[in-house]
Amino acid sequence: MIQSEQDQLIYLDANATTPVLPEIAKVVVHTMQVCFGNPSSAHIMGVQAKHLMEEARNKGREVIGATSGELLFTSGATEGIQTAIVSALSDYVQRADKAYEKPVLMYGATEHKAVPNTLKHWNRLLGLDAQILEIPVDSKGILDLDFIAEHVEQAVMVCTMAANNETGIKQDLFRLEQVIREGNAKTAWMVDCVQALGKLPLQLSQTTIDYAPFSGHKLYAPKGIGFLYIRSGSPYTPFIAGGGQESGMRSGTENIPGIAALSTLFDMLLDKENSPFNPVEQLEKHRSMLAEAIETTFKQVTFHHDFALSVPTTLNFSVDHLTNKEVIDLLDAAGIRVSGGSACSSGSSRSFVLDAMNVPDWQSENAIRLSFGPADSEAQIRQACEALKSLQPILENNCLVVSDSTAPEQEACAVGLTQLRHQGACCWLYVTPDKQAVIVDPVPELVPRLQRLLDKQGLACRALLKTHLSEQASDAVNLLSHNLIEDKVLDDFGWPVEGTLGLLQDSLIQLPGAERESENRCYLLMQGDDVSVCFAGKLILPQGLGDSQGETACAASMAETLLRLNEILDDNSLICSALDYQQCFAINWHAQVQVSPLLGRLLNGACSTDEFVEQKVSIDSDSSTFRERFLGALMDSAVPAVKALNRSAAEEWLQCHEGMIIDCREPYESDVSRRGITELFGNLAVGRVLNIPLSRMTDVLRNGALDSSQHYLLVCRTGNRSMQAGNTLAMLGFDRVANLAGGLALN
Repeated sequence: MIQSEQDQLIYLDANATTPVLPEIAKVVVHTMQVCFGNPSSAHIMGVQAKHLMEEARNKGREVIGATSGELLFTSGATEGIQTAIVSALSDYVQRADKAYEKPVLMYGATEHKAVPNTLKHWNRLLGLDAQILEIPVDSKGILDLDFIAEHVEQAVMVCTMAANNETGIKQDLFRLEQVIREGNAKTAWMVDCVQALGKLPLQLSQTTIDYAPFSGHKLYAPKGIGFLYIRSGSPYTPFIAGGGQESGMRSGTENIPGIAALSTLFDMLLDKENSPFNPVEQLEKHRSMLAEAIETTFKQVTFHHDFALSVPTTLNFSVDHLTNKEVIDLLDAAGIRVSGGSACSSGSSRSFVLDAMNVPDWQSENAIRLSFGPADSEAQIRQACEALKSLQPILENNCLVVSDSTAPEQEACAVGLTQLRHQGACCWLYVTPDKQAVIVDPVPELVPRLQRLLDKQGLACRALLKTHLSEQASDAVNLLSHNLIEDKVLDDFGWPVEGTLGLLQDSLIQLPGAERESENRCYLLMQGDDVSVCFAGKLILPQGLGDSQGETACAASMAETLLRLNEILDDNSLICSALDYQQCFAINWHAQVQVSPLLGRLLNGACSTDEFVEQKVSIDSDSSTFRERFLGALMDSAVPAVKALNRSAAEEWLQCHEGMIIDCREPYESDVSRRGITELFGNLAVGRVLNIPLSRMTDVLRNGALDSSQHYLLVCRTGNRSMQAGNTLAMLGFDRVANLAGGLALN
């Protein structure tokens, strides 16, 4: 059962969707239970439903300034976009005389993905085969009018938007209209008005906009209802055929509860004196309050849009030293809901909108979108600001510092080994009890975090080591080099030429024979005479081998190093890589050999060094075998399945086993969380919780703090990180591990 926390919820993701206002919800329920007639029915209930629908249509016309043209009810903006594009393209395809020698379809580079994907889809299916052109934007997100003017003469359709869903940036529709119509009076012009409703004044009949889709759930109506404006005389083809509803324009029984919701929404928008919606001046005040709270809380913040050019309900920003996942996890744990980029597109790791604006990579990859609704009160905004500012001391004290892995209490500095990640790249920080630090494979994007750790925790940086020579690694080392406390002559990898590292000389050594390596280097972290950790860089990846780039010499060097490692490492030696795309955090030598077939054959003598080199070069040279290149060879050992338990099953598990609960969240998430593991499991969790985030799991394994014969229940916010941890532990021989499916979010 999903827990209801509406009394604690601070919702700042209104551009993704909004809650249904109580007045609207009441009307929807009434329509579903009382006025539920079918508008096509001839009896009184049908007549009443028909009247409700037409009344809503007339109100909608007034709201968007459509004294002429059609207003068609749809399921939402995506259907409206489909309908508009199908209408414009099919009309051109059916013309006897094709007006354009080289037809083009144009869309703004920052358009919602529904637009270009729909253009490409129907361009192919209808056989138009027009050239599809992306209209560039400048650094402020404004469309390039010169580009439009250059190509619009051959345009079958031009698609733009009134306000962007990620940044809130407004387009000047008046100037756009001038450029488009001066170049082509007949081209079809669609304007996505989803984010404009209730935020921008609209007078569509005074423009030559042919199509304008809207969506109800972006402005307090339910999901599944929207509408499409169609200018008088513009081409129209029904997207949904069938029973001929909506005067034959859209078949299917009309969504009367949804239309009733829109009708109530339209009433609110039209009632200027009693409307719950704030005027622009008040919305701008709300934005200023939130922007100030963001800057106070996160310090180094970059806003990605000009406030003067944006609707006032959207803030898009990045924090210089934190990823958007870290920020979202922190805010989510504190009951503050925001998003990274667009919540309407899935599978993207960066913002194509910010990329189009030439925003730096870090900002595009880690953008946060904070958006509020125009009906949010000043008291609600003030509450949100206070909640944001309350996180400041937590961020300052431990946001960049992870907890000691063997105790629930957080230390000022985490002694031992910590993994820091940026996308698939890994950096390793090793700290001794007396605060001596070594950084292995620093990543440029993580330099601000590393610098803050060194400064805030008073760490003495003994070495900045690279396992491979690359421009990025060198850049990161150069940015951190002023932190080195000893002035020694170093080789290209950062290792002292005389071969010592001061206080760390007895615990960190190079792989013997390193002087023969020109491109790669391995370092061994010793515990007595045993190798506890091997920093293998890009030579070995979790569950596979690195890339030889198809070069024989590189593959031969790889084989030689792997054979040397096999002589030194034992089964429990952990491999720490510079890349971790699978988010395994670490794998031991035994498991590495088991899941990497080519490595196993080399070490057991099933293939010679020459045969290894030949096979590795062949694999890495074949672009069609990306997975083999990525892992070095296909895995032939399946990862053992980890039990996924719901709350009741987890409670039963805790009653049956004398195991421990591992909280895989970062400490700062636990600090701000309004609902923790003890609240979830009560007395069953008392004295049984260890906070071991993924970043510290390698150190826990290195120190033998986990027992493979013990039972462990893994928990995190959503169940994803705990499942990742469980999968890796299972691969390492922990066969009594279970995961709380859905994490704290769904239990």
